[in-house]
Amino acid sequence: MRSKKLILLFAPFGIMIIICIFLVCRVLFGLNVSTEGRRIIIYIPDGSSYDQAMDSVKAHLQIKNMKALHWVAEKKNYPALVKPGRYIVEKDMSYVGLIDLLRSGRQTPVNITINNFRTLNDLATKVGKLIRADSTQIIDFFSEPENYLKDGFTKENVISVFIPNTYQLFWNTTAKGLYSRMLKEYRKFWNDERLAKAKALNLTQVEVAILASIIDDEVAKPVEKPRIAGVYLNRLKRGIPLQACPTIKFALNDFTITRVLKKHLVIDSPYNTYKHKGFPPGPIGCPSIEGLDAVLNAEKHDYLYFAAKADFSGYHNFSRTLSEHNRYAALYQKELNKRRIFR
Repeated sequence: MRSKKLILLFAPFGIMIIICIFLVCRVLFGLNVSTEGRRIIIYIPDGSSYDQAMDSVKAHLQIKNMKALHWVAEKKNYPALVKPGRYIVEKDMSYVGLIDLLRSGRQTPVNITINNFRTLNDLATKVGKLIRADSTQIIDFFSEPENYLKDGFTKENVISVFIPNTYQLFWNTTAKGLYSRMLKEYRKFWNDERLAKAKALNLTQVEVAILASIIDDEVAKPVEKPRIAGVYLNRLKRGIPLQACPTIKFALNDFTITRVLKKHLVIDSPYNTYKHKGFPPGPIGCPSIEGLDAVLNAEKHDYLYFAAKADFSGYHNFSRTLSEHNRYAALYQKELNKRRIFR
């Protein structure tokens, strides 16, 4: 009988304890952090304090009880474990879940596609919008050759370190971090097979990139790239200037030119391959993988010239002699005049 009285006496306290536990769990583990149905991105810059991190959280998420969130953060020692980064919150979550995410450093990477850019300024403008390092910081890094000279690059040819692809980088990547990642991918691309092919052609990796960048700009039909690579290699072997029109456009910094004229060919520039034999100082753009492999797998033939076909199909006529080439070139020039393309 006495035990029953004790049970009846303490039962309300037990119920109260259960209710308290339930309420605490509801506060800590309930979905009290709201995204309001949106995909929320929280940026926490390098060197951020705990208060600054919480300011970022408050600015982007709807927090039901900030005091409760601070209590969870303190219990999990988050003030001493603030990690910079880009964190994505896809759906409503609990205080515990949010703090666990932030203190873990499991930031969501950014997808960055490297392709089809002509200069490092173009690259910096694009990438600087996606990572912590802005365009100015990226340009400043690549403007200092000592940052990559030990890796065999110069200011003119370091663009060849960028192998076109889509990469995942963390938002707080620095300019140096960007270069280090691209260098890692560059070395991965230049495997033993590709290195052996370059050696067989007596070309360095940078020289392959230079030719590839010219061919990418010169050729509209990918099937012709290995053949045109063969033409350029034949000219190099014979000591004949490359005479590549894309290098003139690069020297003039005018890529709107559709017809390279004699007045363009007098420009005083190491990129003028009509004046100077051999390779220009660096690529005239970010070479495509297709272009790089076209050089490494260049066709073996005895062509020394090529001229665009007069039907404007995008294909070329290939010649072994200058007289034959001049006939094809004259047909194309005549068609340009007919279509009133003078620039």
